[in-house]
Amino acid sequence: MTAPLIDNLQYSNWSEKIFRQLHQGGVHAVHATIAYHETFREMVLNIEEFNRWFEQFPELIFMGRTGDDVRRAADEGRTAIFFGFQNPSPIEDDLGLVEICHTLGIRFMQLTYNNQSLLATGCYEDDDTGVTRFGKQVIAEMNRVGLVVDMSHSAERSTLEAIEISERPIAITHANPAWWHPALRNKSDEVLRALTDAGGMLGFSMYPHHLKDSSNCTIESFCQMVHEAAERYGARNLGLGSDLCQDQPDSVVSWMRNGRWTKTVDYGEGSASAPGFPDQPGWFRDSRDFGNIAEGLAAVGFSGDEVAGLMGENWLRFYDDSFGPQ
Repeated sequence: MTAPLIDNLQYSNWSEKIFRQLHQGGVHAVHATIAYHETFREMVLNIEEFNRWFEQFPELIFMGRTGDDVRRAADEGRTAIFFGFQNPSPIEDDLGLVEICHTLGIRFMQLTYNNQSLLATGCYEDDDTGVTRFGKQVIAEMNRVGLVVDMSHSAERSTLEAIEISERPIAITHANPAWWHPALRNKSDEVLRALTDAGGMLGFSMYPHHLKDSSNCTIESFCQMVHEAAERYGARNLGLGSDLCQDQPDSVVSWMRNGRWTKTVDYGEGSASAPGFPDQPGWFRDSRDFGNIAEGLAAVGFSGDEVAGLMGENWLRFYDDSFGPQ
């Protein structure tokens, strides 16, 4: 089998152009956000839209449910799309919807998106009260059915508690170490040690607000950061989660941050003015540029096996272990 290339987070404005770029970039699997603030029914509409794309572009994409679907995609030169939520809003206040969502193909769910949720505290709240009673029940149910706990937008205490409470390894699908760039969304050394010691996965983000020097971040700086992270935590539990928001209008940033919870502008991370998407760094404009990252990782001293792990094999192993029932 061709070594898998997995991007474990995108929220692109999906189109035939983007599906073809995934193919051109040799991307075998993408974790696609299909809910930010949607209710259950609204989330189902987003699945319907993807189902139409699967029908329209079968030579390019298909729905992914297991690690074997990544292998199939690599063998057939296609891209498996894995669904995830950046907010638990689609399960509303109904524990039974966790299993329903898994049945529909959801494989990752964040317990929070920046704000306090029914499950845990987001990274923008002043007071982090940790995982709630409902949150503990949801984590147990996610563990049971094979839906991965994602703490990418969660606050420190909540994240540490989720790592401890979960009986299965969790993921931080798209973030970088705070010791490299101290964005609110990036994660402390304590969190990353706890995550990886428990067998969890970190996906490095290429979203400019998460990068040192933002859009001007160099690939050398990024890859040196990955190298230091591997020295601290081991390369086995590291991968990519680009957080690519390709072709999205700036109005989508307002939807991501504001949802329906505020009538004012939530300026959010890295911005002191009305929210908009920053320019991607020149070495990662879209999915055709993953080769630049592989070359950069080799240039800072990673072995061929380590580069293959970082580019996808580590996520594939996690998929194999995580997506089925306990």
